[in-house]
Amino acid sequence: MKTATPGTKQINMEELLGKHDDLAHVPVVGEVLTGSILEKTSNALYVDIGRFGVGVIYGKELFDDIDTFKRSKIGDTVQATIQALDNEEGYIELSLRTATRERSWEELRRKLDDDVAFESEIIDANKGGLIVRVNGVTGFLPVSQLAPDHYPRVEGGDKSKIQERLQSYVGQMFKIKAITIDQENEKLIVSEKAAVSDEMSTTLDNLGQGKTVEGVVSGIVDFGAFVKFEEKGQELEGLVHISEIAWQRIDNPADILSVGEKVHAKVIGIDNGLRISLSIKQLQQDPWLKAAEKYNVNDKVKGKILKVTPFGGFVQLDKDIHGLVHVSELPLDIQKDPTAHLHVGDTMEFTIISLEPKEHRLGLSLKEEELPAPKKSKKEKKK
Repeated sequence: MKTATPGTKQINMEELLGKHDDLAHVPVVGEVLTGSILEKTSNALYVDIGRFGVGVIYGKELFDDIDTFKRSKIGDTVQATIQALDNEEGYIELSLRTATRERSWEELRRKLDDDVAFESEIIDANKGGLIVRVNGVTGFLPVSQLAPDHYPRVEGGDKSKIQERLQSYVGQMFKIKAITIDQENEKLIVSEKAAVSDEMSTTLDNLGQGKTVEGVVSGIVDFGAFVKFEEKGQELEGLVHISEIAWQRIDNPADILSVGEKVHAKVIGIDNGLRISLSIKQLQQDPWLKAAEKYNVNDKVKGKILKVTPFGGFVQLDKDIHGLVHVSELPLDIQKDPTAHLHVGDTMEFTIISLEPKEHRLGLSLKEEELPAPKKSKKEKKK
């Protein structure tokens, strides 16, 4: 062993390693390393990881974070997790997935805390909604969280057509917000409706209840019709419920409106800062206000049967005024089974037995007038 000369300091291996811990460090599987991209091919990334040599990322470990792979270029710094220390080609096998997924979850939590909207690509669809991917994390966008423009309004609620409409969004970029994040269970729920609400809130504040808007029927469903219109340069959409389409009773909105038709409507409500309720009928004069001038109790009127139910039939007297003949106001032989005697489309003569214009009610009867009982003779009385 060499003795240190006066004025010098003896340096041993322990001290040297103590000063340079990195020289003694041996990489292990699961460790996260930082390196720069040396080469990028269609299915692999080669990464310079300094004194450890060159690492490679390919296969599932690459495509599980396809977003990072697409954006990456030579010279970019990346973080990757060691999968294997020495493969057949002599490279350290790395994974983008583990390192970037942790960062992705952290970034998502930050977006949730800051209530930040961001764009994401729709990668798939199922009957319940759309599948998105955010920096390698797969999330779910439920149908109920779609903005009005993308909500699948399909007449009759045909499930196959709804699925077809949702599938058409695959490949598109949607603006969304994270609303539920559960990293432990790999659960991410996002909302498009929440993302657009900020943009719409100011516009809706200015819209105000009672305002008249001009728009176009954008969709028809069993329960009403959707109308698109512009307000302050912002495209909005509202629902005209079936009860707000016309003053008369209707069974199918498509009988009154058609997609593409221009209409005027009145704003009658704004719910939860997003849902706009409209009315078409409230811009028209209520025909029932003049019903008393046209009809009177005990009048004989002709009406067309519109619908027959076990409790009676709905009858159209004119374009706007409809009445009800209750089962109790049918002849006895018909009361047992109204559907077997009253037929849709038939025109019959009725008697008006009640009229309440303010309540939009008109009662009819098909009963024949009961003749007064014949008076008894004196002889019959004596008997």
